[in-house]
Amino acid sequence: MPVVYHTVARVGEIQPGELRYVEAGGKGICLANVDGEIVALDNACTHEQASLSDGAITRDRIECPLHGGAFDARSGEPLSYPAVFPVKTYRVEIDGDEIRVGIRT
Repeated sequence: MPVVYHTVARVGEIQPGELRYVEAGGKGICLANVDGEIVALDNACTHEQASLSDGAITRDRIECPLHGGAFDARSGEPLSYPAVFPVKTYRVEIDGDEIRVGIRT
């Protein structure tokens, strides 16, 4: 399956330590700026489908706002209960000042 990249934001729009909700290819995506590195993962928590972009980020740990489950921002792996299943991550590329997220079609 080919990957199609979607422009979702500009580099200066998301500062280190910030989360942002965007859409790419019909999917809700949580963008995170982890110490200057932009990463992308599914916005829905795998525990109760809460919006991860409404949560908090500390270093590379994203905490769900609903029950406090946490995920590794880079790998999507769960870090604390009640999250036990990983969230899907997506490729990110920077093209000039555009942040682009790759979605498999």
